Amino acid sequence: MAHFDTQYQRLEASYSDSPPGEEDLLVHVPEGSKSPWHHIENLDLFFSRISHVYNLHQKNGFTCMLIGEIFELMQFIFVVAFTTFLVSCVDYDILFANKMVNHSQHASELVKVTLPDAFLPPSVCSARIQQNGFLISILVIAGVFWIHRLIKFIYNICCYWEIHSFYINALKIPMANLPYYTWQEVQARIVQIQKEHQICIHKKELTELDIYHRILRFKNYMVAMVNKSLLPIRFPLPGLGDTIFYTRGLKYNFELIFFWGPGSLFENEWSLKAEYKRGGNRLELAEKLSARILWIGIANFILCPLILIWQILYAFFSYTEILKREPGSLGARCWSLYGRCYLRHFNELDHELHSRLSKGYKPASKYMNCFISPLLTIVAKNVAFFAGSILAVLIALTIYDEDVLAVEHVLTTVTLLGVGVTICRSFIPDQHLVFCPEQLLRVILAHIHYMPDHWQANAHRYETRDEFSQLFQYKAAFILEELLSPIVTPLILIFCLRPKSLEIIDFFRNFTVEVVGVGDTCSFAQMDVRQHGHPAWMSAGKTEASIYQQAEDGKTELSLMHFAITNPKWQPPRESTAFIGFLKERVLRDSSVALAQQAVLPDHALFTSIQSLQSESEPHSLIANVIAGSSALGYVSHELQASRQLSEVASALRSFSPLQSAQQTHSGFQTSGSHVEGAPPRAHSTMTASGTDARTASSGSSAWEGQLQSLILSEYASTEMSLHALYMHELHKQHTQTEPERHVWHRRESDESGESAPEEPDAQKGAPTVIPRSASYPFSSPRQAVEELATLQTGFQRRYGGITDPGTVHRAPSHFSRLPLGGWAEDGQSARHPEPVPEESSEDELPPQIHKV
Repeated sequence: MAHFDTQYQRLEASYSDSPPGEEDLLVHVPEGSKSPWHHIENLDLFFSRISHVYNLHQKNGFTCMLIGEIFELMQFIFVVAFTTFLVSCVDYDILFANKMVNHSQHASELVKVTLPDAFLPPSVCSARIQQNGFLISILVIAGVFWIHRLIKFIYNICCYWEIHSFYINALKIPMANLPYYTWQEVQARIVQIQKEHQICIHKKELTELDIYHRILRFKNYMVAMVNKSLLPIRFPLPGLGDTIFYTRGLKYNFELIFFWGPGSLFENEWSLKAEYKRGGNRLELAEKLSARILWIGIANFILCPLILIWQILYAFFSYTEILKREPGSLGARCWSLYGRCYLRHFNELDHELHSRLSKGYKPASKYMNCFISPLLTIVAKNVAFFAGSILAVLIALTIYDEDVLAVEHVLTTVTLLGVGVTICRSFIPDQHLVFCPEQLLRVILAHIHYMPDHWQANAHRYETRDEFSQLFQYKAAFILEELLSPIVTPLILIFCLRPKSLEIIDFFRNFTVEVVGVGDTCSFAQMDVRQHGHPAWMSAGKTEASIYQQAEDGKTELSLMHFAITNPKWQPPRESTAFIGFLKERVLRDSSVALAQQAVLPDHALFTSIQSLQSESEPHSLIANVIAGSSALGYVSHELQASRQLSEVASALRSFSPLQSAQQTHSGFQTSGSHVEGAPPRAHSTMTASGTDARTASSGSSAWEGQLQSLILSEYASTEMSLHALYMHELHKQHTQTEPERHVWHRRESDESGESAPEEPDAQKGAPTVIPRSASYPFSSPRQAVEELATLQTGFQRRYGGITDPGTVHRAPSHFSRLPLGGWAEDGQSARHPEPVPEESSEDELPPQIHKV
């Protein structure tokens, strides 16, 4: 690739996502065992369309999806019809009392004007509509668009019904119980029925990663392009500096161009067009893409007035009532669309991202409130005083005599003064709050998992605050950007995206791999540290990626840990397994240092934090203890403080004991009293028993207690990932201090060098890589799993299952308290991990640009 003028290098695939010997697998299924779900020929249409399995689960079943689609159609008709009525069928002179209405024969009689008096007769209304050519053209376009949505709705109903039947007949999940099932339970049943019905003909078994790839195929590409700063969403503006502009309209156009629009790079939902996999005609393809972007930009210019009118009307109907009821709501903040894409892991589902960012909302709001200007606070207090005084007098007069409201503009004045007072109060901080920006930023990091290097130790600076506001923006700024989107989007497409056509072509060619049974996916989504790891994020000596194949900000490493914790049954490939094992070794070593310094957290701090969820706000106790302990070290040297922070987080991870065994009660369709993972499964009988809920069986009481247990297990996994994020950032900070290299918050241009990143010294490369047991790997033996499960379950059910007095807390044996979530093995303890999946034997039969996985 050296002779190509591109900053991206061709990626050689070396991993396999199918078991050995299954590349050309033929499965014989007896005629009597066939079902409607046997050998689905187009599995991607089944998973990836609007009505796929995940959306049906997230929208709580067929009925909710159907009603939601119907109301969307009705909402569009209402907005168009109501706007037309207001423009052509209302006599505003009568409504504003500029014209008198006489219902009586005596002109001197006063007659009360009613609302129907302001409505024009149907004949007059119809005539005014026919005389307005611009309005008729808008109505015709709106009608065509609504008919298109209606046809799409009818098609989706057929898909919805198919998925509805799949849930009931294949997964054995009634629609009435679907809201009480977690996605992990639904996913486990899909994996199980693959063994029974062979819904995918290309592979004998489906993995969790297969399902995630199908659901998130295009979103993984978008996350990767944002991570590599390929999309033009950052612009320097005079007086404002670097500004992010990334709206739903711009995102829609990106996806239209790349994935599913006419002439897009993909020929269907799972396959990149063959010509884009070859590098010989890259210049012609870049010109073709540039022309297509130009035409789409021109189409956006032509449709700009219509889209702008729709945006204004929709925003007016949606937010006016909220603004009147809660004037301070526009002063609230929300995670920006760019923030959601920047902070998203590879292979992270929508509900997982939403849950993670929601937990970081409160500390993020508190952090932004630290930067309220003292001058603005003084002005806001005095303006609120003046406006409040006038408002108080008007309210007092209204109470004395309600006829005061009949005076012109009195009601308007009262409303505006109330809104003004509310807005001013939003700029006045609570005088009883004490803010610690550095500590709040660490709490935020524990939840959002990504943070530029230069933010650390600079949380009190306005530069950090301004950069964080690009991720966590005002709701009013979000609305304003959406209103400006129809005007700005064509300019970005024509003048900013078109020059990047060649880079986009190279990106899709070099970072697309073909996975057996899945199709073409983004290579970053494989989370392979050898292909995309970053040496500064514990991948030194384990990665062969050049600087331009490396995912920035530790995206590969953090995504790998997040996916392994979220899906404990998933078996990573060899390189990823080695990385996780190396991380666990570092945890054991650093926690041993903390033990020597007597800096470990109390035993069972996790149980205490989970118990306090009912009454304690963010952050949870365990994370709060780690961060509070770190913040108390401000008087020591910087090096010692970093070492102590690292040791404390490692101690918290090592003391993270209960989840591994608890997850065994939660996994698959197993019951806690019958068998555990590694034992001979009874999945088929349990799953096919109609009406049987695994959570009910595991809780031992009711579906509601099972739901509570699922929530607790989810909190365990979330807390473990938060600790891993803190720990990996501490390791990254130590690495950057000893070995400075490129660490840029926003990379404005892609680099042009293709040299590989420096590797670790030989001494470090030779470190042993024994893999302790973790949430991603099974127990070494069924008997061991049963013993650990029995030890934990007694205390777990005493605490959460309602078996004994809630005040009684059972402690597990001491050897158990040293095993964090995922079961960190003690030093010297035997550990076992699954055999790595071998590489493909040969790729000679494929074209050189196709990376078969």
